[in-house]
Amino acid sequence: MPENPKTKPGFSMTVNGESRTVDVPADMPLLWVLRDILNLTGTKYGCGMALCGACTVHLDGEAVRSCQMPISAVEGKTVTTIEGLSPDGNHPLQILWDEMNVSQCGYCQAGQIMNAAAWLAENPTPSDEEIDRNQSGNLCRCGTYTRIRDAIKLAIEKGGLA
Repeated sequence: MPENPKTKPGFSMTVNGESRTVDVPADMPLLWVLRDILNLTGTKYGCGMALCGACTVHLDGEAVRSCQMPISAVEGKTVTTIEGLSPDGNHPLQILWDEMNVSQCGYCQAGQIMNAAAWLAENPTPSDEEIDRNQSGNLCRCGTYTRIRDAIKLAIEKGGLA
C-alpha cells in the first residue's frame, strides 16, 4: 500500500539543481522549508496569504507563492529560488534591476524578479500593458512599478531571457 503523502517522514525535491530531502510536517509551507530548513533566505515572507508575491519561487518552471504551498505538494518537483535563478547573479533581470536602481527597500524584489522570469520564459515579447498586468500581483510598497516595467522591457530588448 502506498504511503500517505501527508504522513510521509521525508519529502524529496530538487532545489536550485540540488537533490534535497527534508523531514518536516507535511503541511509546512515551502517558504519556511526554504528559509528555515535550507537557509535560502532570498525568498521573503510578506503576507502569508499568497497575496503580495514576496515569496514567489519557481515550481517546475512556474511562478508560485511559497507561503501557501505545503511541502507535501512539492514532492519530486523542482524548486528554483532567487539564489538559483543564476548562480552568479548574472540573470539579465538581476543585472538590470541593479543597473536601473529598481529597488528601494528591496524586500519585494526577489519575488518580482522570479515572477517576471517565469512569465517571460513563456511570453518573450509582452506589451507594456501585459507586463503591468503580470506584475500587478506582486506588491511593491515603495512603488517602483515604473522602474520594474522599464527593467523588464530593457531585458527583453537586450534578449537572452529564454
